[in-house]
Amino acid sequence: MPEQSNDYRVVVFGAGGVGKSSLVLRFIKGTFRDTYIPTIEDTYRQVISCDKSVCTLQITDTTGSHQFPAMQRLSISKGHAFILVFSVTSKQSLEELGPIYKLIVQIKGSVEDIPVMLVGNKCDETQREVDTREAQAVAQEWKCAFMETSAKMNYNVKELFQELLTLETRRNMSLNIDGKRSSKQKRTDRIKGKCVLM
Repeated sequence: MPEQSNDYRVVVFGAGGVGKSSLVLRFIKGTFRDTYIPTIEDTYRQVISCDKSVCTLQITDTTGSHQFPAMQRLSISKGHAFILVFSVTSKQSLEELGPIYKLIVQIKGSVEDIPVMLVGNKCDETQREVDTREAQAVAQEWKCAFMETSAKMNYNVKELFQELLTLETRRNMSLNIDGKRSSKQKRTDRIKGKCVLM
């Protein structure tokens, strides 16, 4: 079966327990669960605006385990955009994104024209191991955007996906399918990128 060209594939990577599934479920369904259920791989779909038409935003929520390198490589080769999630409560979770970022560069050749977001989730937690400035420095080194989120508090979740779409320069995309501008929430200085919300 041929792949639909109007699908826009976003792949979410990160260590186990950083909140990848929580971010995706908060965005797609508006729900949050406190219990941790490990993911092998799940795909979610949402209709979005794309080049004055509609297309399907396909979000692949990957495993936090390193047991499936073939699935990881396939997700990268098919992906149009990438969200690299770490927990601000775990420095190790940020360090574990390094090899994934390098693999994206290796498979894609370059990330210059590819939207990549580094995301510090669980910013509502008080026991931080990763300082905002430290994560911003990593994002600068990787030439990607950075944002802090809280799936639990629904902080910056919709903004994360909108910002990712805004970074896409090859197509004009928005979460709003009616073409109207959304009421802009106050953007924080945590959002790093040279883009405008649509």
